[in-house]
Amino acid sequence: MFFKNLTLFRFPTSIDFSEVDTLLPHVVLKPVGALEMTSRGFISPFGRDEKNVFSHRIGDALWLTVGGEEKILPSVVVNDLLARKLEEIEEKEGRKPGGRERKRMKDDLLHELLPRAFVKSSRTDALLDLEHGYVAVDSSSRKTGENVMSDIRGMLGSFPAMPLNAEVAPRSILTAWIAGEPLPEGLSLGEECEMKDPVEGGAVVKCQHQELRCDEIDKHLDAGKQVTKLALVFEDNLSFVLGDDLIVRKLKFLDGALDQLEHIDEDGRRAELDARFALQSGEIRRLFLLLEKAFKLSKADS
Repeated sequence: MFFKNLTLFRFPTSIDFSEVDTLLPHVVLKPVGALEMTSRGFISPFGRDEKNVFSHRIGDALWLTVGGEEKILPSVVVNDLLARKLEEIEEKEGRKPGGRERKRMKDDLLHELLPRAFVKSSRTDALLDLEHGYVAVDSSSRKTGENVMSDIRGMLGSFPAMPLNAEVAPRSILTAWIAGEPLPEGLSLGEECEMKDPVEGGAVVKCQHQELRCDEIDKHLDAGKQVTKLALVFEDNLSFVLGDDLIVRKLKFLDGALDQLEHIDEDGRRAELDARFALQSGEIRRLFLLLEKAFKLSKADS
């Protein structure tokens, strides 16, 4: 259940989450209806089979999960059936249906096919740090993150969460790090980066499995390219790629963090998930506080 990406948002620490467990049962995921395309709502972080627990909390770390169901109805299937029906009308009646009639026929086809369409399930996990006022969504998509914020807002009635706002340009910080300026304590360069020419339509250079402090990289920097994505390692605990959009991608928990799980004595799946969540929330908090200081992240209004 370790997160693989982090799209981060800030919220005021004054928000009251004491009624979350009372509110969640009213906004749970319902099966997608026969004539619906999608359905979404909260599910248990421990899996859909768990029907009574819809959140998990350790200290100031709150774990919420949004589930979704989506009907799979490829447009090519609908359009193919519609084309056949149009051909039949033209052959039998000697006329071509107009635009309004074609739309009605397509809607009728959708209603006919929806109850038989396959259903695709999804889940998106979110970690809320109630002490420091941030949400980490396990996704590299800003839109997916915004949708989760909307779900939380719908549950609470109000949730003024905003994307991270850096008081210094993230691209300039990332470029300075790869150019040789000191990194924050505990942080080191990985072996991947993306650099772009700031000119509209300029060149893009992607490097993987490469030492980043080298003459080749320096030449790109001398040519004016700026770093837009940079692989970093946090102590021996985390590796990730940080973008100038402040989204954390390719997040991996390394041996320095995973070794802590070897000392867990409890048995059972729930105990293991509990231990992993405690480890994850602690490591993500340490990473967030490092990024907050390095990029001078604004706090949400209290």
